[in-house]
Amino acid sequence: MTWTTPADLRAQLQRLWERGELLRAAVDETHIAWPVRLNLRGPTAAELSERFDAAGAWARALANVSPLRIESREWSHRVQGRQRLPAIAWVDNLRDALACIGQQRATQRYRELWQMAAAAQPKLLPWLMKRPLQALELADRWERLLAIVAWMDAHPRPGVYLRQVDLPNVDSKFIEAHRGLLAEWLDLVLPSAAIDPLATGTAQFARRYGFLERPSRIRFRLLDPALPTLPGCSGLADITLDAASFAKLALPLARVFITENETNFLAFPPMQRSIVIFGAGYGWEGLAQATWLQGCALHYWGDIDTHGFAILDQLRGHFAHARSFLMDRETLLAHRAAWGQEPEPARHALLRLDAVEAALYDELRFDRLQPLLRLEQERIGYGWLERHLPGG
Repeated sequence: MTWTTPADLRAQLQRLWERGELLRAAVDETHIAWPVRLNLRGPTAAELSERFDAAGAWARALANVSPLRIESREWSHRVQGRQRLPAIAWVDNLRDALACIGQQRATQRYRELWQMAAAAQPKLLPWLMKRPLQALELADRWERLLAIVAWMDAHPRPGVYLRQVDLPNVDSKFIEAHRGLLAEWLDLVLPSAAIDPLATGTAQFARRYGFLERPSRIRFRLLDPALPTLPGCSGLADITLDAASFAKLALPLARVFITENETNFLAFPPMQRSIVIFGAGYGWEGLAQATWLQGCALHYWGDIDTHGFAILDQLRGHFAHARSFLMDRETLLAHRAAWGQEPEPARHALLRLDAVEAALYDELRFDRLQPLLRLEQERIGYGWLERHLPGG
């Protein structure tokens, strides 16, 4: 039987709630044209003859669906005679719709959130109209979020760390946890001059709105004890600097190596006029500040897998002269016994690889040698490393 039940009628109203339509109507009387007609399907003439008692019970159940309004229509049936059966269901107003699905309290809370925003940040009202259910989910944090927006409105591009935003019950972790939402709000409230349009995504929240960012750090080792070093450092020192300080170095270098594995970094062989940098995978913005690297031979050593080549491709976006090191077919085949698997390989084209690198990358991403093939850099023999050092 597919006759509409009281539960079906309530479900239609529940769908209006889940789409946010009833909440929008709570703050904009014109949003919904009342009354709203609900879909109602009753028995056909044949079903009325075959299931007369069931049809009567169905009609009585619908007649008691308060506060909905049910219009009945008279049927003239050749066997049963004249009958009145439910034909149309209406909900006359927002109050009745909310009562039917038990959402009066939540709607009142939404109205309160709307009034708070209207008083404090009226530019947020379009967001509230667009995302009413999300607003309700944020109700317990609403005042704190509005306070952050007000602080930013009063301190555009503040030039401080998030930790320095001094508001009651607001700390940097709270701000960081709500960066996506705050970005939507701040884009509505702040003047365009206070927003960096090139900084996008939650990871660049601080840069977009003018906060100080945690400085990226670069760790490197001197491979030549004759190189000048920092006070208190001697020999083949292991040094970590913030990116800005690293960019100001003036070392007489011929070669710079980058490796992604810490053990390889620590055990890298000594070489004249050379350093080795401990890589950080994807993301080279900090290293890119060191423009003096453009004058050095730059060698990148990553895993022989698809992501190793993708990281190399990204590095070349900053240093086009970078060369791969121990990421060739000869090295791969010489260490067949050490082959492993790459869980989630990259499959997209890499446009900055040279012809030899691109050929090996294609063999990896198209599984031509072995499915999901990876040779991790730390599995390459140390003697092989020493014999293949560029310039060694």
